[in-house]
Amino acid sequence: MRIGELAAQAGVSKDAVRFYEKIGLLQGRRLGNGYRDFPPETLEWLRYIRTAQVLGFSLSEIARHGEQLRDAPDSAEALSALLRDKIEVIDARMGELAALRTELESRVDTGCPLRAAVKA
Repeated sequence: MRIGELAAQAGVSKDAVRFYEKIGLLQGRRLGNGYRDFPPETLEWLRYIRTAQVLGFSLSEIARHGEQLRDAPDSAEALSALLRDKIEVIDARMGELAALRTELESRVDTGCPLRAAVKA
């Protein structure tokens, strides 16, 4: 499958496909005429990349998880485990953000935002 067809079917730009190929998330081969050619299964993987990004996974996480998913005897269970792990990361980050919010609130209207309000 050529790059234009792959991009169109996946709903991404050709530049996105080129970028993913450059960083190693996709692998195509060059034909004699210089055109890129991708195997049909690349479309499913490209859709996975886009969905994983929407779900908050970084490209490096996607690359790392791709290897895990390909080697897993049950890819659905492996993917569920990755999603559970991501939920834990999000929960931890939400806790950090809540603490940061509390800290910021303690500095509002103190006259000096670098100083926390003195509690009586």
